[in-house]
Parts: sequence; C-alpha cells; structure tokens
Amino acid sequence: MSKKTSDFFVERLKAWGVTRIYGYPGDGINGVLGALQRAEKRGEGIEFIQVRHEEMAAFMAVGHAKFTGEMGVCLSTGGPGATHLLTGLYDAKMDHAPVLAIAGQAETTARGSSYQQELNLDRVFSDVASFVQETATPSQLRHLVDRGVRLAKAQNGVAVLIIPKDVQDEPWEEPAHAHGFTHSAVGYQRPRVIPYPEDLQRAAEVLNAGKRVAILIGAGARGAAVEVVQAANLLGAGVAKALLGKDVLPDDAPFVTGAVGLLGTQPSAEMMKSCDTLLMIGSGFPWTEFLPEEGQARGVQIDIDPAMLGLRYPTEVNLHGDAAETLRALLPLLEQKTDRSWQEDIAVQVQAWWKVMEERAMASASPVNPQRVVWEMSPLLPDNAIVTSDSGSCANWFARDYRVKQGQRASLSGGLACMGAAVPYAIAAKFAEPEKPVIALVGDGAMQMNNMAELITIQKYWQQWATPQLVVCVFNNQDLNQVTWEQRVMEGNPRFAASQQLPDVHYAQFAESLGLKGIFVDDPEQLGAAWAEALAADRPVVLEVKTDPEVAPLPPHITLKQAKAFMASMVKGDRGAGRVLADTASQLLNQVIPGKS
Repeated sequence: MSKKTSDFFVERLKAWGVTRIYGYPGDGINGVLGALQRAEKRGEGIEFIQVRHEEMAAFMAVGHAKFTGEMGVCLSTGGPGATHLLTGLYDAKMDHAPVLAIAGQAETTARGSSYQQELNLDRVFSDVASFVQETATPSQLRHLVDRGVRLAKAQNGVAVLIIPKDVQDEPWEEPAHAHGFTHSAVGYQRPRVIPYPEDLQRAAEVLNAGKRVAILIGAGARGAAVEVVQAANLLGAGVAKALLGKDVLPDDAPFVTGAVGLLGTQPSAEMMKSCDTLLMIGSGFPWTEFLPEEGQARGVQIDIDPAMLGLRYPTEVNLHGDAAETLRALLPLLEQKTDRSWQEDIAVQVQAWWKVMEERAMASASPVNPQRVVWEMSPLLPDNAIVTSDSGSCANWFARDYRVKQGQRASLSGGLACMGAAVPYAIAAKFAEPEKPVIALVGDGAMQMNNMAELITIQKYWQQWATPQLVVCVFNNQDLNQVTWEQRVMEGNPRFAASQQLPDVHYAQFAESLGLKGIFVDDPEQLGAAWAEALAADRPVVLEVKTDPEVAPLPPHITLKQAKAFMASMVKGDRGAGRVLADTASQLLNQVIPGKS
C-alpha cells in the first residue's frame, strides 16, 4: 500500500520529537488517526491520549508544555471539535506555552459550499495562533509542519495545522524540484540571547545605585533560580513572585516574599510600596497598581520576549535576553551591598507573615476553613510533587497558603485565568512525570463545569502510570466563591444566589463509582489524616472537603473604596458577608478608618 499523506504527517511529527498527542476523534481527522494506528503497529507510533472534550485536550497540551518545556500537541476533528480547542489554545498564547494544534476539515472539493462542519478555521484560529495554515495539497504539508512546529517552539506560541479530510487520504507526494515548491527541514535549537555589554553596564549602574531593591520574577525566570538568588544576595534584595513564577524559588528562602498582587502577600505589597529600585525578570505580571508608583523606583527589566519590555512599569533599562544567560553576564557587574538592613527587614516581615497565615488557616470555620486545606497539605507533599490549581477562590489559597519547596513544580492558568484547567494540567503532568505525585486544587464550580468528566480520563489511564499518586482536591462550598467576593468587595453588591449558588454534588462518591478512591472531609481535625491517606492510596483520589464560602479571599491590602463596598454589601442584606471569619473581616473593616487607602 502506498504511503498516505497522513502517514507522512505522523512520521514528520515523530521526527520533530513529538511523543504524545491529546485529542478526541471525529470523521474530519480520521485519516490522521489511521496513520497513528499504523505507526503504532510498526512500533513507530506516537501515544494518543483520548480525552472527554477537545478543550481539555488543549489544556493538557498546555500542561505538557509548562511541566516539560517541550511543545504540547492536541488534536480534533473539524467544525465543533476545532472550535472547542480555542479556550485551551488561548491559555497557551497568554502563558507563552508552545502548543501545536491539529484540526481536521471538510474535503477540499466541498470547501466553499456551506458543507457540514465546514468552517473557515484559518480565520477562527487567526487571533490565537502565531502560525495557522490549511493544507491544500500533499506536497505542501511538509513545509507547513516544519514551519509550524519551529515557530511554536521558537516563539513559545500556538501553531495550528488544518488538514482537509481528502488530503489526509491522498497518496503522499514529496515536493518537486521545480518552481512553485519549497523544501523544508526538521530541527530547531533555541539560541543564546544576551544583551550587549554596554546595556548590561547601564543596568548594573541602576541596580548598584539602589538602596532598597525589589526583584519580581515570573515563569520566564525558570531555569535561572541560582542566578536570581545570587543577584538577591549581592543587591540585598527581596524577591516577590508573579503567580506563574511561584515554583521558581522555594518559599522557605528568608528574602522570598511570596506572591504579589490580588492573590499576593503583605510582605510583597509592602516591599513594592517601599522599594527605590525594581528588577523584573521574566514576568508579565498585569496588575500595575501592585507595582511601585511611577517615579518611585528606577527600573530594570529582563525578558526573552521584547513585546513585554517596558510594558508594566516605566523601566529605565530594558534587557532583551534569556533570564539565566543575562543574569550570568550581569552578576559580575553588580556590587555587594554592605548595608543588609533592607533585606533583613524583609526577612522579619516574611517570618511574621507566615505566622499570620497559620493563624488564619487554623481559625474556626463552618465547617472547614479552605485556607487550612492547603496549609495542611504543604508539609506533607514530597519534594518532587507537582501542584496545579484552578482559577477561583482556591487560587488564593494556592498562592498564599501553599509553601512551595525546592524541587516542586506548580502552575495554573495565569494570563487567561480560566476555570477548568487544574485537572487537565494534572493529567498532563502525570503523563509527563508518571513517577511523581500530582495534586490538583479545584473549586466545585470548575468541577461541575468540565473537570468531573476528566476523572473518567484518569480512570481510563491511571494503571499505566509508574505510580498512582494523583489527588484531585475539591473545595465544595456550593458557591462560585471568587465572583461572590468580587461582587461584595468590588461592586458593593450582596451575593446574588441565582448566579452564585451551586448544587451540592457528591464528588467523592462519584470518584468511587468510577473505581477511584473518594475521601470526604467536613471536620478540620481530619484534614491531616485525609491528606496522608490520599497521598498513600493505591489509586487516584478525589479528596472532597466541605469548605466555608464565607472565608474571604482578601488581597493583602484593601482600598478604602473596596472596604466601603464590602460594608455596603452587608447593609444591602448579604447575611453571609456578616459571617466572615473575624480575623479576615477585621483586616478589611480596619481600612474604613478615614485616611487609609
């Protein structure tokens, strides 16, 4: 049998190092699925992971990219299958994760006829993808694969290849050595990107002149942890972390202030308010109100993406380069600061902050304080654990109560802040690192939205993994909690039950019905034992905790306007808001004092 175009396509992906594809079948992509099957029979296959929904396939591709540093790959049929990929692909775009999406399409002979499931997918994907092309002929596919994969890898972006159904089944044709054809190649190696010496010198002059230096790191600083620590020690600086950079440095380092922003810590907020110099490394942190006021601090920024330079703060020196390489070149130019009082004061604040966090976590609630769920988890996790979080109120506890250790990995949907990413991220992490324990922190809203179905995917594949340790921890508070608190604090409106109240679903029992392990906790004193049991189980676990929706996920500092709005929500009859834990409520109410902001 002659080689089909789809067979060449699979071979080319294999040549590019693709080892796993997350996807869902359909007639528009059946030719490629057939080629995957034939390659598998020859012992030359690419692992295909069948998900429950194409959106989850895209999220898994993002998770794969984040936790491995490799390009993630997802696949769908055309029409609705392709449009289902969009949310996960936007997650990839906004978090700079390299992902290749493969989509089917109606036959070329039917294009333009309003055929069944015929969409102009090149237009659909044009905003999310840095490269998107539809294949018209077999000989075109070679350079489309090569260029798409190379650009996804080089630009940390999204590439989309659309392959019509009939082209998949046509005999493969190598591009001719003739006018109108092009001959492409496999291979890409990321270059060494480093600024010019004179720019490094200008940056050093700014940093050396500072007396109170703050460093902000994001996911782009991953791989530069040693250099960041060296810079902090030379400059006597504190280091705050954007949420995607949470796992770059461990939280037990005395000068690490933790997360910054709405989900951040008080030490991070205070450091940004008081610094006279800001060094940003690999971060696109969006909330500029949590950075120094304009004119307060001199700034230096390092980023591999020039589009992010000088975007969030008016930095004086912008260094286009890889974080580790640039810091290595910069470090010899930095002077050791003899006055360590700034960094020592930061360490005192951090130590006090962790005591406050413990007090908050251990405060009584009805029935379980959600902060305590994560606080109890942290010390029990092995040093090689991988933690994912969903968006929503659980992201606050992930950001503030999870004390990440050296060697652990953690991530969530950052730029898109999309609900529904935690479980697919966790599944991808488990496939990529099957010997490591993986934990997903998920709100009940995200579980009901799309994550419950992916428990079926876990059930389908878990026995293939080297270890069964995968724990999905569900915060069951029957409330879309983050939005409830945004309504109260940002808008001054009481909780709107019609939009916020969720049905009570028995998540642990659902897990048991699938053959997984389910653990239900509604007593805070059982949390430690429940976590230990979950991490030691002989199969994946759904740990369902009945948490109190009235524990406020408050930012580290509240404006007077927000405090007044919260008070207004109680005046308007929000009974739940009046039952907020005393320690968190007092933080907010104290801000009502005139003159505070």
